[in-house]
Amino acid sequence: MNWEQLLSLKRFGDTKKRIRNQQDDTRIGYEVDYDRIIFSDSFRSLQDKTQVIPLSKTDFVHTRLTHSLEVSVVGRSLGRIVGKQLLEKYPELEQLGYQANDFGAIVASACLAHDIGNPPFGHSGEKAIGEYFKSGNGMVYKDHLTDKEWQDLIDFEGNANGFRIMNETREGITGGLRLSYATLGAFMKYPKESLPKKPTNNIIDKKYGFFQSDKDVFVDVATDLGLHKIREGNDITFSRHPLAFLVEAADDICYTIIDFEDGINLGLIEEEFALEYLINLVRDTINIEKYYHLKTKQDRLSYLRALAIGNLIQEASKIFIENETEILAGNYQISLLEKCKYEAQINDIIKISVAKIYRSKEVIEKEISGYRILADLLDVFIIAVNNSYHGNLSNYDQLLLNLLPEKYQRINDKLYFRILSVCSFIAGMSDGAAILLHKKIKGVEI
Repeated sequence: MNWEQLLSLKRFGDTKKRIRNQQDDTRIGYEVDYDRIIFSDSFRSLQDKTQVIPLSKTDFVHTRLTHSLEVSVVGRSLGRIVGKQLLEKYPELEQLGYQANDFGAIVASACLAHDIGNPPFGHSGEKAIGEYFKSGNGMVYKDHLTDKEWQDLIDFEGNANGFRIMNETREGITGGLRLSYATLGAFMKYPKESLPKKPTNNIIDKKYGFFQSDKDVFVDVATDLGLHKIREGNDITFSRHPLAFLVEAADDICYTIIDFEDGINLGLIEEEFALEYLINLVRDTINIEKYYHLKTKQDRLSYLRALAIGNLIQEASKIFIENETEILAGNYQISLLEKCKYEAQINDIIKISVAKIYRSKEVIEKEISGYRILADLLDVFIIAVNNSYHGNLSNYDQLLLNLLPEKYQRINDKLYFRILSVCSFIAGMSDGAAILLHKKIKGVEI
């Protein structure tokens, strides 16, 4: 891989190359990506989607929206730090017009979109959709789909749904948001199909990054960027875009530190115990005198959080540059933070977060509700869409179809696309909208 190709400004439908030094410096293409994402309907719905605590109305708790904004800020810093050093290593990039801020803008845009495809109710939402097909009423469709189409459904993946949202062509809209290929490449943390499932321990095989419906678009982006083919033929896998490692690191940094912070603010983790864990991350940079002059828990926590995030940004940037040659060759196979000097401290924080936050009674109870809500919604809408296709629509089915946004009302001839369209509709709902619609179809609220 080479950086000039990886920084491609191409957008879907372009017939000629976009040249960096011909860009308007007041509105670089990578910054246009950021604007298009932040003004999209899918991004706005994140304001009422769970990050850690489902359906919490506590002011302290992060939603997917605030999490995504924070990840984009961290990603921008990572991109700029790395970009500055890459321009020193590859001066020809600077001659072509590339700037350190370009790297920051690409990573920030990809970070902003990294959760755009996630369904309601946090990661349990993905599992709930998958379980509907794996062991629920959706099992009846298995024999009518290919193995990979079926795997897309039983392992429903927010990353793949995000790629679909950003690139989906529909009537009047060609190429979705039409983001630059550089930003799409940085977004694709798992550049593979749903099968084979986890064939290796390579980080790219942890999940999958695109549905079968979007395979051609994915291959076009990966090919244009010059990503290495790891597998081809019937099982397509490419190497990661190098900047995807920075997107992953930004997300890892934020959820490690900020989910932990939410747990402290909610009282799920004792302050004294928790602050000790954070101090272990910042021993080299903390100003003890300043720390002990802080009088409130919130101020102490904010100070430690800022130091911890700053330390991890510097560490992740350093590891990226140290391994840049291997990353560029497509041979680097773990996340950046897995190799950092704070790995033990990070693992300690994640361990206590799992025990005290992710497995707390409040989280588990609300995740259970999410499973039921999503299964019921999938059931009635898939049946209605299929009945419409087969020409045996009931009055109830018609009423349900009237609730679908216009972009989902076109009934596809292929079962896989009909089912996936319903999944995308429901995945795009906010937590509150899913709960309200579920109450209405159950007759609980009118």
